[in-house]
Amino acid sequence: MNKYVVAAVVLAGIAFGSPAMAQTKPTIAVIVKDTTSLYWQTVLAGARNAGQDLGVNVVELGAQSESDVVGQIGILEKAVASHPAAIVIAPAQFAALGKPIDEAAKKAKVIGIDSAADTKAMTSLLATDNVNAGRIAADALALAITKSYADTEGDVAMITAMPGVPSLDQRAEGFKEVIAAKYRALNIAADKAADGKAPTVREIMKELIAEDRDLRGVFASDPIAAEAVAQAVSEKNTDDLINIVAVGSNENLVKLLQGDVIVGIVVEDPFRMGYDGVKTALAASKGEPVPANVDTGAILITKANSNSPRVQELLNPKVK
Repeated sequence: MNKYVVAAVVLAGIAFGSPAMAQTKPTIAVIVKDTTSLYWQTVLAGARNAGQDLGVNVVELGAQSESDVVGQIGILEKAVASHPAAIVIAPAQFAALGKPIDEAAKKAKVIGIDSAADTKAMTSLLATDNVNAGRIAADALALAITKSYADTEGDVAMITAMPGVPSLDQRAEGFKEVIAAKYRALNIAADKAADGKAPTVREIMKELIAEDRDLRGVFASDPIAAEAVAQAVSEKNTDDLINIVAVGSNENLVKLLQGDVIVGIVVEDPFRMGYDGVKTALAASKGEPVPANVDTGAILITKANSNSPRVQELLNPKVK
């Protein structure tokens, strides 16, 4: 785990149990899916920054893997038992987190970030409009195929690292919607879900490459899938070009973008998600009205616009 995250979690845990601290300012628990990834570290950095600006004691919590659903439920239960003013959570899995959030909301206001859950108990949900992110990816992939082949035809594949995650399902929905409406000569030949592990995605992609000689593009709905797909494409022995568009960002994906292995990444704004999550949670804890849904935005990054100031801000967030 990143040493800064370890320090933040340890310090937050001390503060969480401190009566003196609790008396001076409100405590808000922020529970992410995976404290080891840059994306979620950026969410926590935004939350931390909001805590400093708003006079809130922000407790940074989370499992060490997005697939550790049981671990996240345990963290949520412990956070509730510590009686925070409010809880901000990125649900690791739609169905499994529904009832735990229902129970948590009986004790504190619960603000969702990034992903929905099977509950109506969240006061507000701040997330990327993932359907729109999928739409952006579809347009980007179609354009890349057109540039590569001088037409917008052929097979494309959709690959996600993990099933049952609403944000990923919504991205797939948006992608399918645009392909069907605007690019009817593109055929979605495969729609695959792995088990949350990169090697599984890589094997899926290798099989698709071997089976479909007309495969011209892949939509990878998350960074795990994107890196594994890119690896499989880089290792293939044929000369045919397979364009890759992904949702998400990390250092490896940026390198793959600069190296022309990936043609586009649709990037979210995790810092804003964390910052506005705490801001919304504080307002809700005071009984102030807050919006039920907030779109935290997404933009397409290509090699051509990757050096712009706004893109650099998103690609190189300050997480310390």
